[in-house]
Amino acid sequence: MHENYRRMKKEYIRGWQTWNVNSVLSHVLMPEGFALNVTVREYKDGLYLKDALIGRFDENAEQVFPGPHAYDGSYTKLDIKWRGIEFSAETTNSGNELIILITLKNRQKKTPLLCLESGFLWNRPGYAVMDDDGLTAHMPGKQLKVFTTGKRSQGDMNIPTQTQYLAVEMDTQVVFSTNRRVSVQEAENILDNKKAELQKTWEAYGNNAPLYEAMQCSLAWDTVYDANHDRVISPVSRLWSIRSGGYVLFCWDNYFAGFMAGLGSRELAYSNLIEITNEMTADGFVPNAAWGSGWTSRDRSQPPVGSSMVLETYRRYKEKWLLEALYPKLLTWNTWWIDNRMAESGALSWGSNPYEPILDSYWEKTGVNDTFGAALESGLDNSPMYDNIPFDKEKHVMKLEDVGLTGLFILDCESLATIAEILEKEEDAALLMNRLETAQKGLDGLWDEENGFFYNRRIDTGEFSRRISPTNFYALFSRRVTVGQAQRMIEEHYKNPEEFFGRYMLPSIARNDPAYPDQNYWRGRIWAPMNFLAYMAMRRHGLTWALKDLSEKSQKLMMKEWLEHGHIHENYNCETGSGCDIKNSDKFYHWGALLSVIALIEDGRLHNFDGEIL
Repeated sequence: MHENYRRMKKEYIRGWQTWNVNSVLSHVLMPEGFALNVTVREYKDGLYLKDALIGRFDENAEQVFPGPHAYDGSYTKLDIKWRGIEFSAETTNSGNELIILITLKNRQKKTPLLCLESGFLWNRPGYAVMDDDGLTAHMPGKQLKVFTTGKRSQGDMNIPTQTQYLAVEMDTQVVFSTNRRVSVQEAENILDNKKAELQKTWEAYGNNAPLYEAMQCSLAWDTVYDANHDRVISPVSRLWSIRSGGYVLFCWDNYFAGFMAGLGSRELAYSNLIEITNEMTADGFVPNAAWGSGWTSRDRSQPPVGSSMVLETYRRYKEKWLLEALYPKLLTWNTWWIDNRMAESGALSWGSNPYEPILDSYWEKTGVNDTFGAALESGLDNSPMYDNIPFDKEKHVMKLEDVGLTGLFILDCESLATIAEILEKEEDAALLMNRLETAQKGLDGLWDEENGFFYNRRIDTGEFSRRISPTNFYALFSRRVTVGQAQRMIEEHYKNPEEFFGRYMLPSIARNDPAYPDQNYWRGRIWAPMNFLAYMAMRRHGLTWALKDLSEKSQKLMMKEWLEHGHIHENYNCETGSGCDIKNSDKFYHWGALLSVIALIEDGRLHNFDGEIL
């Protein structure tokens, strides 16, 4: 571990945070692990809301409407609806002091019971004792008092908790505070000031401040603490985390998370970029997935966006040690693509390598050394582009030269070469530019002059595959694409309503593809990373009209669900723009906020891949 990262992490992992994966109403004092969890007992059916999470699909479950969340936890707000009870939870913290203000907006006939559970997470030492003033937490070297303004209640002893708790009547407004007693009026005043301070940080984004707020909200609420590795990470959503052993890291998802976090939190950005890179396998690649339960996808990687996201984060903070810490592994990963996925032509193919299972789990067997595993490596799990594509079990790749992967590898080589130059590794920079040139030659062979587009090519037959998606536009990451080629791609394909153009864009498979009506996962739905990468690729060629069009449509798509429901979806219906129409679109998946990043870039608020202020 780089010494700078060690010091940064020690400072970062302290104070009150919403880093407990099980509930967004749980606040944890770090590094002690002392947790206070807000819960509710209702009496219409006698149920107990113990773990509140954003985006559950059960219609009878709690509905959580996420509000602002400062990266440092200095202000957070949530609104919750559950079984006829509606309330908001606002918090602020400083040092050992935490203030929680619960405001009841609607209730059942019988007054609900509001409980504050206490406990120590991750087997940290300590205990809590209830007394007349509230609770006292005893930790090594210190004690912490917990107070409430609520009317204490012992009328219901059947609360399903095994820890000490404060139970009060849930009536109007209730404050819980640590360190000192805080009145409702004082809590309101403090929270109003903290909210105003947070809103002021958004002013730099002008009229697009709501876009930045949504992005920050998605990342901050999804961020958790992984005690096994003593690290802070931002899994794609808490719903994914609780069913994956405490967390799940996906390769390109978390590189995007690091990049987005870097727009407002250096610490969260570095943590995500470093920790996903540290998941590198013994074979030298960053895996598709690493779960808290212990499973890692040792047969496959995922789209190589790491170097570009690290480079962009460096351009914001100019701290060379980040590059020094990550460059060796990023270079190893780049070499792995050459050795395992590059064809003789220089183009690359998605693949899946065999390996000996360790856990005997489902994902250690399913798709390994086969087409499905290769599709998982692409990140486009059920994309029609890969339907019925044969698999070479000796070379461990699909028999398909892939435009998208080849374009992203070109981006990876160029980004790494730039990093090598910053680190004064001239020989490495030359090597990487040679690799880039090889991949560009492979990409040249995927251009179809007759149809004015780059197509995937079958290795077994030599024929172009006409099943196209936004990944075909990743060819534009190559600076060797001519002005004429780029213009034809936009005029004949982007603007073609039978392929991509429409009210909602970009469909993950062309509109005239037989699978498009499925609108299921990668079979027709809109995905933010596709829009983002296609947008960034088009920027390289100054395709002004298309950039503006895609930016406006991406912004409207995301804000529709955000303003109506507080959702940032994993994917969206390409016909209706809805995310809630299908259950395999997670309602709070942070990469959905890449749609807002596009608009922020187009508005001139961020850096592009060339490091120029736009």
